[in-house]
Amino acid sequence: MNQSEEILKKIKRQLKEDRLKTNVHLKSLIDQDPYADTDRLTDNSIDTDASEESSHERMEAMIKELKLHLTELDRTLEKIENGCYGKCITCGKIIDSHRLTIKPTALNCVDCERKAEV
Repeated sequence: MNQSEEILKKIKRQLKEDRLKTNVHLKSLIDQDPYADTDRLTDNSIDTDASEESSHERMEAMIKELKLHLTELDRTLEKIENGCYGKCITCGKIIDSHRLTIKPTALNCVDCERKAEV
């Protein structure tokens, strides 16, 4: 197995581990969401309602971020399976392996990423 295959195998393993951890974290947040507790409907305290709403909004934002991250991970794993992983979606050049090791879900090479940020 050559070095690039080794790197790809390592990245794929890392992505799968990250996906598993993200799913566990996502389930935990969903379970912690105060709106998931149907017993909360019987408590009519305004203070409790405000606190629950605030907590729910915070949980909702974190859940949204985790779902976006899962989408990134799934897209990247699909690219690996399809054999098109590591190509910049903007210029089509190969993304540096060091960048992919640091950010395996990168879609652009460093140059195109910099241009996009401007």
